[in-house]
Amino acid sequence: MDITSPAFKSNVKRAIGDKQLQRAMGNVKVGFVKKRAAARENLPEFDQLRDQARDIKNHTLEHLDLYYEIYEKKVEATGGSVHWAATAKDARDIILEICQAHGARTVTKGKSMIAEEIALNEHLEAAGITPVETDLGEYIIQLRNEPPSHIIGPAIHLNRDQVEASFRAAHTHLPDDRSLEEVSELVDEARQVLRQKYIDADVGITGANYLVAETGTSIIVTNEGNGDLTQSLPKVHIVCTSLEKLVPTLEDVSTILRVLARSATGQEFSTYTTLSTGARRKGDPDGPEEYHVVILDNGRSDMLGTEFQDMLRCIRCGACMNHCPVYHSVGGHAYGWVYPGPMGAVLTPSLIGIDQAGHLPNASTFCGRCEAVCPMRIPLPKMMRHWREREFERHLTPRTVRTSLSLWAFLARRPALYHLAASTFIRALKLLAFGRSRLKSAPFAGGWTKYRDLPMPSGRSFQESWRAGGDE
Repeated sequence: MDITSPAFKSNVKRAIGDKQLQRAMGNVKVGFVKKRAAARENLPEFDQLRDQARDIKNHTLEHLDLYYEIYEKKVEATGGSVHWAATAKDARDIILEICQAHGARTVTKGKSMIAEEIALNEHLEAAGITPVETDLGEYIIQLRNEPPSHIIGPAIHLNRDQVEASFRAAHTHLPDDRSLEEVSELVDEARQVLRQKYIDADVGITGANYLVAETGTSIIVTNEGNGDLTQSLPKVHIVCTSLEKLVPTLEDVSTILRVLARSATGQEFSTYTTLSTGARRKGDPDGPEEYHVVILDNGRSDMLGTEFQDMLRCIRCGACMNHCPVYHSVGGHAYGWVYPGPMGAVLTPSLIGIDQAGHLPNASTFCGRCEAVCPMRIPLPKMMRHWREREFERHLTPRTVRTSLSLWAFLARRPALYHLAASTFIRALKLLAFGRSRLKSAPFAGGWTKYRDLPMPSGRSFQESWRAGGDE
């Protein structure tokens, strides 16, 4: 997909003015936030499990090379192959080569953010291979030629009537007078259309929630069963994943699974947790004849040993964006690339550069809700601050911002002058406001008021209140 992260502010303005989007985003609180809270409340040891899951991933990241040596040997022992991709292009080329080696014309795909990251669909289509998304949300946005707006709910930005219109435009072989008034009717129609696609596919491509070193297993977690059909019916199964998905043992996976679904959809467990270990063995009733795992780096190894390593603990549950007031307001497309919300504000600069994605870590209130709900206890606000520091150090912030910060630093080192300037500024703002609670424009504040109103200070300053409290 095209990168529009540098145009974040324009994207935001368009998103806030989109009434359909704003109506759809209202579903996030009901569909995710409340369910997550209930699931967390029903598991007394939830926070203890978060600590254990964090420690498992930290240990794995510290010994990633050793565990991958074990993993690769286990995959090969079960008849599979591991392919290492340093870049997105490498991953695309590896997957295309496997598909072409088998004369593939149609490929079914389970949900995979890594496939989005490497722009796999476009690459396959350019080579004459038709990719078919089988996750319902991914299928809908494929019909609309749109990228996902959420990492677990790719079509969350759409309303039912928009989905109906897309189905009627695409499924022209079905009767015009059919009813699509109910969500269940939309689901049934997608199931009907996709059924033959599974049977016809030459290759199935899935992502992986986890890779298990001790067994050479890949694991997918779904609610629709599409992943099972995608990887078991075609002759070839390709797992497309990234290097941070590795965990040492199946026991470790069971710990992390207990916090994944609760954090993502508010379920105790997702409907399907599917383990794949190698190609079909003699006597197996189904399964692929070939099993390939393509492991993508694409900048992740550069995060190891840095202040951004904690981001590699992410299990893609979406809890951070589900609870983020900024994401609630603008949706996922405004972030301009594959990963939206707080996790995207940290991961995207790591993968495409702070020069391309500098707006994202700046688009945060630092309310801390993302870190509070993260099942892996990832310190997202701290890492967003690190990106702001990197941006400042590289002189990527606007000169006006740098000048303003220098002025503030000058005043902050001189308390008496600071208090005088602050009180003078407050009085000047009140004079400009003429009794209004907000200003749409103000001198020297154009960078702020271009995108938001400037609220008026109410009552005394913090220092004045502090001094008054000390005297009482």
